[in-house]
Amino acid sequence: MGTSEYSQVAPLTLVEVARLAAPYRDQPDQLMRVVLDVEKVVPVFSPQVTAVIAREMNLSQTEVYSFISFYERLYTGERGKYIIHMCQSAPCHIRGAKEVLAAIEEFLEIKIGETTEDGLFTLAYAPCIGACDVAPAIMINDRVFGNLTPESVRDVLKSFIREEVSGWRR
Repeated sequence: MGTSEYSQVAPLTLVEVARLAAPYRDQPDQLMRVVLDVEKVVPVFSPQVTAVIAREMNLSQTEVYSFISFYERLYTGERGKYIIHMCQSAPCHIRGAKEVLAAIEEFLEIKIGETTEDGLFTLAYAPCIGACDVAPAIMINDRVFGNLTPESVRDVLKSFIREEVSGWRR
């Protein structure tokens, strides 16, 4: 993505993060609540963001970072506009998820945990996306795509790229 998202956290955004975290000072059991609220206003849990959460909740920055980095769906680094979660469940595995994943990696030229150079896609694992009836499946942001083959997953990705290109020209 070129410029790091870390340097792009606006001061007003940090003020909003502080506002969301402050009511839970000395309540470490409320960290998940704060993290889920903060996730709605920041694209990434940068060191600046985790420092504000830690300060306002009276926690160490290491505690906050460790908590956030434990969860696969929370991001501490740059992420794409579209997050592709590849289901790792047994039904998906049995029905060809390995081949679908290989097609995604080849088409986008990234591996699990990476983001495309244009910043559009990030590829990540998910333990289960709850779509076993249409395995193998992926979730792109909040949309599930199932009964995938290497060919059909390429078509899905192309549709997102076409949408970006047509939206850009408007």
